[in-house]
Amino acid sequence: MPRLPAVIAVVAAALLPAATAAAATASQGTLVELTPAALCTESAFVRASGGRLVAPELGLYSLSVTASRRVVPALRDRRALRFATPNRQSGSLAVSDYADPLVPTEWWRAATGVDTLEPPPAGKAVTIVDSGIDVSHPDFLDRQNTETLNPQEPVGIGGEHGTAVGSLVAAPVNGVGLVGIYPEALLRSWDAARGAGTQLDTVEIVQGILAAANAGPGVVNLSLGSDEQELPIEQAVYEAIRKGTLVVAASGNDGDTGNPLGYPASIPHVLTVGASDRSNRVASFSSRSRFVDLAAPGVGMPIATAVGKGWREGDGTSYAAPLVSGASAWVWTVRPELDMTQLFEVMRRSAVDIGAPGRDDAAGFGLLNLPAALAYPEPIRDPFEPNDDVDFVRPGGLYDNSVPPLTTLSKRTATVQARADRTEDPRDVYRVWLPKGRTVTAAINADTNLDLGLWKQGTISVIERIVGADRLARATAAGNTEKLTFANKGAGRFAYLAVVFGKGGASSSTYSLRVS
Repeated sequence: MPRLPAVIAVVAAALLPAATAAAATASQGTLVELTPAALCTESAFVRASGGRLVAPELGLYSLSVTASRRVVPALRDRRALRFATPNRQSGSLAVSDYADPLVPTEWWRAATGVDTLEPPPAGKAVTIVDSGIDVSHPDFLDRQNTETLNPQEPVGIGGEHGTAVGSLVAAPVNGVGLVGIYPEALLRSWDAARGAGTQLDTVEIVQGILAAANAGPGVVNLSLGSDEQELPIEQAVYEAIRKGTLVVAASGNDGDTGNPLGYPASIPHVLTVGASDRSNRVASFSSRSRFVDLAAPGVGMPIATAVGKGWREGDGTSYAAPLVSGASAWVWTVRPELDMTQLFEVMRRSAVDIGAPGRDDAAGFGLLNLPAALAYPEPIRDPFEPNDDVDFVRPGGLYDNSVPPLTTLSKRTATVQARADRTEDPRDVYRVWLPKGRTVTAAINADTNLDLGLWKQGTISVIERIVGADRLARATAAGNTEKLTFANKGAGRFAYLAVVFGKGGASSSTYSLRVS
């Protein structure tokens, strides 16, 4: 079966040509984000200029290109502009004994171990941000536990990709067609496609991610992607993660065509999924990178099609990701004591190693295995994520998700257990209080070599290339323990305490940090 070279594979029985580079970056207006201080003073100006508030959580507005030429310089002159970016096309659509007739063709059931299990009733939701679902398709007609979060427009080939992805998550046991990996899942759909249903604008993806996150902790499936980073999408992903949402993304279908990094798959804290074949080998088209966490079947996949309301086969990481999303919701439903950070680790660490021994850039930790995930030991929580740098924890920072300070004027001592990972969670930054005329001590005990650094309140990043002026203290001794002390001779103020990987050591770590 031919494939599109973008993240999402087959979109119709007769495939569309790959999008041109120009189409991939075509602007549909301008996205403008105000600084936190300007939300009260400048919102009326932006709205009066035709601006539409598209993401209240981010203070993000959509403006026409014409209006933005006037509004953006004015906001910049008044120091009210956080950023402005074209609203580009940021995603292309990549691609038990049941009586349902196509179940025998679902070879992936045995490959993932789901064929030996009885699925639970509806629990944690899976939201697919995609091209919409054709709810009149036989696999979705009268299906219980299906919710559409916005109008679905399966016109022409619109809804084709979303219908396929949704069927792999949650096609029900109804005697026709397929059975998804979690057939009774609470399935939600956000239609992020415009026009014929094959192009996904930044603003639609952002709104879909936030709609899912605002509905409560669950799983978001992103079988879409681009080789361009889009700041609003990153902000939405981090907002969702902070609210307890597991974000799952397809790695991309460019493994044999240059293998560029794809987004949102390459955003830290996103559970990134490659595609495997019937022989449990990673497909040649599956994009490789250090961000791949695990693989799942994605070759010769029976899927529902909105074209003709039937079924066909398709290839792509787009079809591997929904298996992981559905399996994650299943595990979370029967193990509700887990939080999102624990579920993230459970799903990838329980994968069965395939290919070269150990974690690799093609399959991550290995192949999805649902029985192993259900039984995997509970990891410790990672309670302050995402807190990868100053902008995540500084009030009003670019990725500020209301991460609370570790210590304050009234709370001088704190202890936290957490985790770090060189790729998915490369550093942890905590906002700590430095009492006037007092000495602050930070001590860490880890299972690998971690270092500590204390940075001034005004620092931009704890990975600044110019070191010295903003760093107040550091502790970099070899070994699994560190102790940092700083005598604050000035007024009481906040600072940033960074936990980073030292030289050598393992690729991940669990640690206990005490600040007093």
